[in-house]
Amino acid sequence: QVQLVESGGGSVQPGGSLTLSCAASGTTDTIYAMDWYRQAPGKSREERELVAAITRSGTTTYGDSVKGRFTITRDNDKMTVHLQMLNLQPGDTGIYYCNAIARVGLTDYVFWGQGTQVTVSS
Repeated sequence: QVQLVESGGGSVQPGGSLTLSCAASGTTDTIYAMDWYRQAPGKSREERELVAAITRSGTTTYGDSVKGRFTITRDNDKMTVHLQMLNLQPGDTGIYYCNAIARVGLTDYVFWGQGTQVTVSS
């Protein structure tokens, strides 16, 4: 089992910045990727969109809407992932969920954090 705790959400004006953090605990040695997803207002759980992802080796992937503005980094020693968000826009508003994918044998297990709210408005 893996437990995830997010922090760092809040309210900012357009153009502002926030950094989100996600700390993993439990059987963290099985984690091979950690991601951030965003659930926009009025959207369902199934409509969460990938914001950024990072593998254990450091390979990163970004959603098109955040490329050039968001940066995901990972501290493997502390099993913590950070999402630096610059030049935030109202379209970035939503609940940000941390996600970890653990692999045991040939089976992947997906774990989710409780989410942290980000609101961008003037």
